[in-house]
Amino acid sequence: MASKTFKSFYNINSLLPFSTMDRYITSELLPPFLFGVGAFSSIGVTIHAAFELVRKIVESGLPVGVAIQVFLLNMPQFIVLSFPMSTLLATLMTYSRLSGESELIALRGCGVSVYRMVLTAVMLSLVVTGLTFIFNEQIAPAATYQATVTLEKAVRSDKPSVKRENIVYPEYRTNKKEDGSKEKVLMRLFYADKFDGKLMNGLTIIDRSQAGINQIVVANSGEWNVKENIWDFYDGTIYFVAPDSSYRNILKFKHQQLKLPRTPLTLAERSRDYTEMNIVEALDQLELERLAGDEPKIRKLQVRIQQKIALPFVCVVFGLVGAAMGTRPQRSGAGRGTSFGVSVIVIFSYYLFQFITGALAQANILSPFLGAWMPNILGLVIGIFLLVQVAKR
Repeated sequence: MASKTFKSFYNINSLLPFSTMDRYITSELLPPFLFGVGAFSSIGVTIHAAFELVRKIVESGLPVGVAIQVFLLNMPQFIVLSFPMSTLLATLMTYSRLSGESELIALRGCGVSVYRMVLTAVMLSLVVTGLTFIFNEQIAPAATYQATVTLEKAVRSDKPSVKRENIVYPEYRTNKKEDGSKEKVLMRLFYADKFDGKLMNGLTIIDRSQAGINQIVVANSGEWNVKENIWDFYDGTIYFVAPDSSYRNILKFKHQQLKLPRTPLTLAERSRDYTEMNIVEALDQLELERLAGDEPKIRKLQVRIQQKIALPFVCVVFGLVGAAMGTRPQRSGAGRGTSFGVSVIVIFSYYLFQFITGALAQANILSPFLGAWMPNILGLVIGIFLLVQVAKR
């Protein structure tokens, strides 16, 4: 009678929002998760950054203090990548241990379904998904960009190393219509053929910022005047055009100063890499690439944006797959080494498939959405299938 009462109490308690069972499984999941974050991020940053920094210290005379700063700034991007892998490792190790020691069998004997057991891992995976999104948007891109800038400043030579071609920078303003709606209007368009690290050559600027007059500036070259915070243009012509598109005036010049934004120079000096941009910055960069008309770059950036959105949800996929694989009947001798080995195989298979689908999307065989999300969709299907199979036993 007492046994039946305990069983009934445990069954009701296990269905509560955060029951004793959830607290127990969570306490078992956290240590391997934290271990995985430390291990995977340390391995990643060591392989990617540490060896290269040591080489620069020896060959380029990079100060040790700067090298340590760059090393630490590179950590967040690898912590982000370690979150999904650590989720897989933690769920697989924890549920395999619980299965091997017959604790899951005891829970099923108390009336707790496999789906309810795995729900704890899925909910924690959702928390890690949110954490991954915050790191991937707010922390990692800024830290990675700062690491790159810090390293470049420390090892930069006197010779200009920046060379870019076909620089396009649009600037917009928002106008309010009579009906209350808003429209986005081009205010200024800046274009340069080349940038050699000091001068911009082959400049064309369409300026519509002043009310009542538009101007088109064509100059042989131009540079940013740091002291006066203004542009110096050389050997060019300014065409003044009235709002009705009629001719107004032409001004030829050898040297002319114009108050325009410094942003085009910033864009030319340092175009951020994909890992150094969050989603908003990547979308802004996509607009610039569309203006430039470079289709391969546009396609690649579209795929990268979708992959950046899809990355946090890998935690849910890995959490489900790891928990489903771990709940299968295990031998009592199955240890952490086996779980770690299986995790490595699953991680390698997933990222290999992600690389293939991403490449197919860039080759215009798959859409950017499918190229980024297909690994997640397939992983989710596999996880649900494994879970259903275990639940039938």
